[in-house]
Amino acid sequence: MSVFYKLPIKEVRRETVDAVSIAFDVPEHLKSEFEFIPGQYVTLQADLDGSVLRRAYSICSTPSSGELRVSVKEVPKGRFSEFANRKLKAGDQMEVAGPEGRFTLKTSEVAKNYMAFAAGSGITPVISMVQTVLENEPQSQFVLVYGNKSKELTIFRKNLDALKETYGDRFTLYYVFSQIISDKAFFGRIDKKLVKEVLDKNDPASFDDFFLCGPEQMIDTVKEELIKHGVKEDRIKLELFSSTSHKKEIKKELSGNTQITVLLDDEETTFEMRKDELVLDAALAKGLDAPYSCQGGICSSCLARVTEGSATMERNNILDEEEIKEGLILTCQAHPTTDVLKIDFDDV
Repeated sequence: MSVFYKLPIKEVRRETVDAVSIAFDVPEHLKSEFEFIPGQYVTLQADLDGSVLRRAYSICSTPSSGELRVSVKEVPKGRFSEFANRKLKAGDQMEVAGPEGRFTLKTSEVAKNYMAFAAGSGITPVISMVQTVLENEPQSQFVLVYGNKSKELTIFRKNLDALKETYGDRFTLYYVFSQIISDKAFFGRIDKKLVKEVLDKNDPASFDDFFLCGPEQMIDTVKEELIKHGVKEDRIKLELFSSTSHKKEIKKELSGNTQITVLLDDEETTFEMRKDELVLDAALAKGLDAPYSCQGGICSSCLARVTEGSATMERNNILDEEEIKEGLILTCQAHPTTDVLKIDFDDV
């Protein structure tokens, strides 16, 4: 269950004109609470003009660095991202929940080959993976394809160039710029043609794991091309930083009410909710401190397990078929489809 801790901000560093990275000062007695695996995220919480907002941001530092740092790219009308980019400063405090997430790279004691495709702020968890592998797996190789509008808007470009300079024999870096032409980068976007070109240069059969992070369209394109080239789906890990999917048409009847029982922190609460409501919304309206972050079906903070009854999700970009069969749901996307529903936030 997510517990928020007030952490002082050690540094706010401008990475590009529209992105900052934020380093937190984690006190010694909380170090174990913030141990993380490359690829994980933390949830930040802030009270902005009377509204409590939570947002998930990936950790861009490495576990061995002893630093907890996230990157926040400002997006149009993004209240939290605007606040982080324009107002946060060193010395401020922010509520931070410990690391979560399934988009992870666990280091290996044997040599492995990794490939990642990232676009925009999708580099944030990937740079932690790249640096960790290069520093801790001396025989492993990493290929990164990273798309942006221009060199100036490329988050962590200097860091990546430094890694290339240091580990050039094991780190292959392809930049992709959509708005400028450069002799040191592909021109355009990460589309089917570009993915095919990269795979022609790097035999996909020789790679152990693939990591995709960024907008949904880019991820779908790369995944489809990888599968066409014989890559098994279980070797592809992905994390969306934005979703363009429309809500699916819910075919099951959602009229009427459901008696829902929520197990949270070893306490059961039973109440009635409408079937056309989302489970998370109903739990929060009841005053339960249910875990959540993005509320868009992109992160996994709101996971729960159905122990009785059934529910259907409007959107699911995270859970695979086996996990759904086991009863896992994203409560921010789930509607009850039975008159009785029991869910367990503790058993996930």
